Amino acid sequence: MARLVLAVDGGNSKTDVAVVSEDGQVLAAGRAGPFEPQRAGVAAAADVVEDALRRALAALPPQTGPLASGTGFDHVAAYVAGADLPVEEEALAREFAARGLGRDIVVRNDTFALLRAGASNAWGVAVVCGAGINAVGVSPSGQVARFPALGRISGDWGGGAVLAEEALWHAVRAEDGRGPATALAGLVTAHFGTATVEELVLKLHFGELPQATLYDLAPGVLAVAASGDPVAAALVERQAEEVAVLAEVCLRRLGLLETPTEVVLGGGILTSGDPLLTALLQTAFAARAPLAETVVADVPPIVGAALNGLEHLGAGEAAKARLRARYVPAPAG
Repeated sequence: MARLVLAVDGGNSKTDVAVVSEDGQVLAAGRAGPFEPQRAGVAAAADVVEDALRRALAALPPQTGPLASGTGFDHVAAYVAGADLPVEEEALAREFAARGLGRDIVVRNDTFALLRAGASNAWGVAVVCGAGINAVGVSPSGQVARFPALGRISGDWGGGAVLAEEALWHAVRAEDGRGPATALAGLVTAHFGTATVEELVLKLHFGELPQATLYDLAPGVLAVAASGDPVAAALVERQAEEVAVLAEVCLRRLGLLETPTEVVLGGGILTSGDPLLTALLQTAFAARAPLAETVVADVPPIVGAALNGLEHLGAGEAAKARLRARYVPAPAG
């Protein structure tokens, strides 16, 4: 009987799972809510994975073995948000093992799945900029470069959450006179339907709106910057610089600055196709890492998790190609 991989891509907005046979066939796939061990706890995060797995298996006819029970997979390849430190990876692996998901479990940060999904080889650098920001690098010899990625306390800047918070900060100051005029003030009031920016601030302060709703502003920040607003443009310029410096540091730590290396870009901000951000990234990479080849993955990170799982089982190139073919978008037209 073919061995089975349970691949997991747990992100801040959703959790994807795929059951993949060692020949690269995707036997089942499902999606559930956000994977947030740092906020909800390890057990609650594992519940989300099991929920996604149940949804995946519910669409199948009656099965025997692991597909019937949703447990006992030959390998679990879990690449998840919130696994930023080895101690967090170990805690999640123990929880998955306690639930009987598999006999052999690897838990790593979800940025490693992005890298494998987008790179043509098993090495390179990946930078994710979605709700937050993070980067990892892997050298041809397997050496790893990574960051704690714990937010501002660990030196991070950027991602949709930070762009939105910065936009609100500038909008408040534009409205009350402490800062320069900016169209970000109009973006805030239009997006939330308030008469003033201060009205939104008070709604957030008194809990009438959850803080997370603010993060939906990020695409609007890009649009305001593209219109020529200097305050918004400065935020997008800094975002591009932060992405490039993360990649540069990974490359330098791995001794790859002088080696042509793929840098995979992922997350909603970097895959938006925004022309201004794209141009700024090109400029920043030309200055900081001119030999880097930026790549936007054409398959979702769950493919990277599954590829890592297949490689762990020793699967061949045909199996990996079959897996990728399952997810590659059909040509337009």
